[in-house]
Amino acid sequence: MQKTDLVPYAHLPRAHRDRHVLTSTVDVFGTAHWLLAERPPQPGGDIRPFDALVVSAHPDGNVELTELSAVRARWPHLDRLPDGRFVVAAARARRYETANNQVQVFDALGRETSSFSVGDAIERLLVDEAGHVWVGHFDENPVGIRRWSATGRLVWTSDGARIPGLFDCYALNVSGTAAWACPYTDFPLVEIRPDRPVRVWANRIRGACAVAVHGGRVAFYGGYGKEGNRLAHGELTETSVRPTDVGLLTLPEGPVSGRRRVVARGSRIYVQPEPFTMWGVFDLSD
Repeated sequence: MQKTDLVPYAHLPRAHRDRHVLTSTVDVFGTAHWLLAERPPQPGGDIRPFDALVVSAHPDGNVELTELSAVRARWPHLDRLPDGRFVVAAARARRYETANNQVQVFDALGRETSSFSVGDAIERLLVDEAGHVWVGHFDENPVGIRRWSATGRLVWTSDGARIPGLFDCYALNVSGTAAWACPYTDFPLVEIRPDRPVRVWANRIRGACAVAVHGGRVAFYGGYGKEGNRLAHGELTETSVRPTDVGLLTLPEGPVSGRRRVVARGSRIYVQPEPFTMWGVFDLSD
């Protein structure tokens, strides 16, 4: 089976590795961000607002630090808006402290400027080039995929989009102002663009946690059980994804083991293995 190595992309500077990594992402412009806290969150009980540090590693090698004040999310999602503000969202919104202010927006000085709710059970959260927030939910709140403004206004919803088996947003790719998804249970490949009807391709590749698209080609990363490092390639026909070959996506030193984060942006799939200090990238366009 052919193996494809992840290419090293971004590293958390050593000076900040004494802090706990709450979450990390790569934004739509290719900058990697880490949200750091002094200590890991404790399970159960109430959570008090805490200060956190965002370390941003830009593609040109520059590193930027932003102190955020009074973060409320215990298990957060993070992304950056095009104007430099940060979005921090609590994955769960059932508790009183996050039900009505689940998503916090912070300015470039780290001060909260607004908050709103997008609904419980966030699986994926990605900001696009227009500053809209795409949210895909998991099956404890199977409301599908929605696009929000940075002020909390719902601007698009998958309700009525006729996406088959949309129960859990396993994979979400946001690039430019468009989104691609591969949701459980039927795992269709879905293209969502604000100015046109949703397109759906039937797909036999199950369980992927990320999808990359380039022209008429597509790559799915991940799967169930022993297929966690699977990299499955396909071509788009008029109505379906035609599988072409299957390999493995690995680190240069060997398979990715343990927990990992994944972010998909256009032709790229970024993978961050535990301990979450390094991002590697696979680019379907190479």
